[in-house]
Amino acid sequence: MKNVEIGLVHMNARACDSRLWDVVDADAGIEQLATGCEFTEGPLWNADEKFLLFSDIPANTIQQWDAATGEMSVFRQPSGNSNGLTYDKQGCLIACEHTNRRVSRTTADGEVVTIASHYEGKRLNSPNDVVVKSDGSIYFTDPPYGLTSTYGVEAAKELDFQGVYRLSPDGGTLTLLVDDFYRPNGLCFSPNEAILYIDDTERMHIRAFDVQADGTIANGRLFGVEEGENGKPDGMKVDVHGNVYLTGPGGIWVFAPDGTHLGVIHVPERAANLAWGGDDWTSLFITASTSLYRVQCKVAGVVVP
Repeated sequence: MKNVEIGLVHMNARACDSRLWDVVDADAGIEQLATGCEFTEGPLWNADEKFLLFSDIPANTIQQWDAATGEMSVFRQPSGNSNGLTYDKQGCLIACEHTNRRVSRTTADGEVVTIASHYEGKRLNSPNDVVVKSDGSIYFTDPPYGLTSTYGVEAAKELDFQGVYRLSPDGGTLTLLVDDFYRPNGLCFSPNEAILYIDDTERMHIRAFDVQADGTIANGRLFGVEEGENGKPDGMKVDVHGNVYLTGPGGIWVFAPDGTHLGVIHVPERAANLAWGGDDWTSLFITASTSLYRVQCKVAGVVVP
């Protein structure tokens, strides 16, 4: 175990398998880039303009951290108590909004429009995390966390399940992919998009599914399990080698493509989500409680257009 200090911030990288050191240097430090938020989520790197967006859910704000100046500023307020953020194939911002119980797109002229809000005539719970496939289809999870005053607005569920959905590339068809998760949360594709990983926050595990030719998923199986306190499965990403990074007890849990738990990258606060970025996509940005952190890794993450 290595304990490295940068200012007042430490990183403890605990390896369960020596392959963790192929991912992150044992002497790497973790930088606190910004703080003073209420509960941070949904980090998203903008490669063209070199800034990071992230949600502060209770503050009803999307914040922007500028890499050149190191300053944080308000990007959007109100944000619909946004959570997960990503870009679509046209570079438009896609946001999961708790309060509005929708997935939205910001058009090129700045208009925020709804792209998914109902399934079979009933309102979604509170879309949580989102990922865009290379064909332009949008996948998102829909637990009920936003139906509370802390992370959204108190409201009743209209659906009797917590689903994972796919919105077709043309935006015309919303398909329920799976409905047997208790609290579906983070999701990501393997680098070749053959596998979709989805975690269940309350069950403390990740499941893997084979992605079919029509974009649906099949052959669900257990991929990885977390245990411990001070953290749960939430945000999830992969690197170019197929390693899976998932928030959990103590920080970021790293799993090899075969599901072997490689170790934990410790984070000083409770980690909620993460995103790749930086000039070469080897910077791992982490939203954790009140702060934004960055860890420099030895591998690159899968690029978000």
